[in-house]
Amino acid sequence: MLIMDTMIIYFVLLILAASSSLIINWLFLKLSDHWKVELSSENGSEPRWADRKPTIGGLSFFILFLIAAALIGFLPYSEGFAYNKQVLGIIVACCLGFIIGLADDAYNTNPLHKFIGQLFCAYILIASGLYIELTGHVAVDFIFTSFWVIGLMNSINMLDNMDGITGTISASIITGALVLLFISGDLHNVFILLLIGVLGSLIGFLFFNWNPSKIYMGDTGSQFLGIFLAAISILFFWNGNTAGEGIRLNKFVYPILLFIIPLIDTTTVVIRRLIRGQSPFVGGKDHITHHLAYLGLSDRMVSIVLLLISLGSIPLVVLIHSGFFNSEAKVVFFGFAYFFAAFLIFQYLYNIAKKRKLS
Repeated sequence: MLIMDTMIIYFVLLILAASSSLIINWLFLKLSDHWKVELSSENGSEPRWADRKPTIGGLSFFILFLIAAALIGFLPYSEGFAYNKQVLGIIVACCLGFIIGLADDAYNTNPLHKFIGQLFCAYILIASGLYIELTGHVAVDFIFTSFWVIGLMNSINMLDNMDGITGTISASIITGALVLLFISGDLHNVFILLLIGVLGSLIGFLFFNWNPSKIYMGDTGSQFLGIFLAAISILFFWNGNTAGEGIRLNKFVYPILLFIIPLIDTTTVVIRRLIRGQSPFVGGKDHITHHLAYLGLSDRMVSIVLLLISLGSIPLVVLIHSGFFNSEAKVVFFGFAYFFAAFLIFQYLYNIAKKRKLS
């Protein structure tokens, strides 16, 4: 009964967070005439799929995140949380990520300055003891963690190119983390409130960001989400559910499954741009989202298809976590097989869409 009561409390908090996000975004939208900005990439091309709109959604993410962080102190099982380096590290890193995105939305930050800010986000997490324990060699693990954090912050930013995409995919990843915590029986984890707060903020935001959208999250939202998702992935996907020291392939399974869409999109865009001799760091309409639209899918259908693929990873992760695959070899095989099957299917569809676009 106690477990059920706890679940009900968390569900109520999620409803409250989503409702608060809905109200906050509605209020911001009413005041948004003064906040509209032109969205353009460095080469002058338009990276967005739709017309320019207020880039204010990220503010609601940050507000709900801060409220959730403040509420942690009122939990009966959170004694000493203020001295927990990892909690403080996530809060400080997310604050910096928010500032980086806000500055970029307001002043179109120099890419080098943005990169340095992202590197500091990674350093903050590492300094708080939150890094990917992959090789057993601290220096190598620090470098890999920095690569993951910076790569993910840019990947989430790149994915924010069509209505509803980044919001739904981020919500799916957070849902995956919550599912893992719940099936593990770890209902008193202090990070659950942060997960619920950000998930609720995404739900409320998606009411206005679902096609046809009224607002975007902007870099303010994507940079915040990037560092937040990077932090929870280290906690629950990289370090939280795999055993053994040294480089083991099973440590990659949860991250590649739950981040399947950002990883496929970023890998596809970077490889194809490098082959064409183009920079992978500028905006463009060459993402998997765009090519699904070139195939004839509506914007809403693109969002739904990508969300279903992302959510499809969660049952597989649950099976792995429950011990359904009774050997590490099977875990690695099925995890990587699912990822690479999806990757190859997207490459096939990408090529078909490319031919249709050129014809």
